[in-house]
Amino acid sequence: MRKIIVQKFGGTSVADTDKIKNVAQTVIKEKNNGNDVVVVVSAMGHTTDYLVKMAKDLSPVPSSREMDMLLSTGEGVSIALLAMAIQAAGYDAVSFNAMQVGIMTENVHSKARIVDIKTDKLKKNLAEGKIIVVAGFQGVTEDGEITTLGRGGSDTSAVALAAALNAERCDIYTDVEGVYTTDPRVVPTASRLDEISYEEMLELAHAGANVLHPRSVETAKQFNVPLRVRSSFKTDNLGTLILGVDKMEIYKPVTGVAADLSQSRIVVCDVPDVPGQAARIFGKLAEENISVDMIIQSYARKVSNTNDIAFTIDTADIDKTITTLNSLKKELDCGEIQVNNEIAKVSIVGAGMIDRPGIASTMFETLAEQGVNIKMISTSEIKISCLVNKDDAKKAVKALHEVFGLSCSEVAEVKGDLPDV
Repeated sequence: MRKIIVQKFGGTSVADTDKIKNVAQTVIKEKNNGNDVVVVVSAMGHTTDYLVKMAKDLSPVPSSREMDMLLSTGEGVSIALLAMAIQAAGYDAVSFNAMQVGIMTENVHSKARIVDIKTDKLKKNLAEGKIIVVAGFQGVTEDGEITTLGRGGSDTSAVALAAALNAERCDIYTDVEGVYTTDPRVVPTASRLDEISYEEMLELAHAGANVLHPRSVETAKQFNVPLRVRSSFKTDNLGTLILGVDKMEIYKPVTGVAADLSQSRIVVCDVPDVPGQAARIFGKLAEENISVDMIIQSYARKVSNTNDIAFTIDTADIDKTITTLNSLKKELDCGEIQVNNEIAKVSIVGAGMIDRPGIASTMFETLAEQGVNIKMISTSEIKISCLVNKDDAKKAVKALHEVFGLSCSEVAEVKGDLPDV
């Protein structure tokens, strides 16, 4: 029985027809290795940014449904062009959008989650020897509404397809040669990792590493799908393999350092210290599909019997969050709501830190030596995160990367357009 390989290519990999031809050759090479191939692609280049700009020119707050209708068109162009390029090279290929495949999602616009994938059409076309090209980032509800999966949605599409088809692995082709110990644009001597666990990759992704979106890693972990992060420009390089921590032979106390500059801190001041207040705040935010990261509640003040509740969110959700909290102010009987957009979350991640005392103290001492003030701290078994001023983020990353011995002698090469750090 032939193995199935799922490949995913981002927008910069299919930014023009020459690059699409290169992607076609990479796909054909995998086909010639004796595997069945399913390819997931994003919209070409900066198409999505261009579509968003046009929408905002017409309406400052466009309908989320119409935005999904608009943004889902971008992938339709790239899948058709890639299928044409593969056909022109003499191979049978067919393109499908999410509705044609049956990538079913919940009925939520702009941040939908995949709930099922119909595989009958995919398996039929694979059995006929065809290379399948699928639109990433998009889905469809049971009643036929077009949805999009949010930031990093094409990664999630690819992993979900790999899980549904019981694929041998999922290869994510990107602008760097794999997963690095930190962003190579911040630390040019960052080391490329040959392998990393799902758990570590998930923490790094949540901490701001831009190589993979957390939802794609969560899906890979849940369904035990081996992932490879590979370079679109150096296809002979095997990149970084992501797999279960139980299969890792050895790991350092700290595997990587990441910074997330897309966070904002919210403080709800003078909240009466009575049961149920936190539940009201975070329950209402959950109803609005707003994800919360770090949370701190202060000790109750003796005189006023109130405390402050601070938390961080994605900056993209800031307006919706303030609107939601303002609607709760009377019910909560709280004080002002403070917002700070000039913060960043800096994190260290490593499966080896579980039984290694002193990791946290080393991190805090290093930040102190650099004059970096810590505003909030959160931890898990394999991650320590500190909220700092945004202007201190790069300095903090460089110092932590150095103190935990993660650098190599070679300078990493980065191509294409990655999110700002």
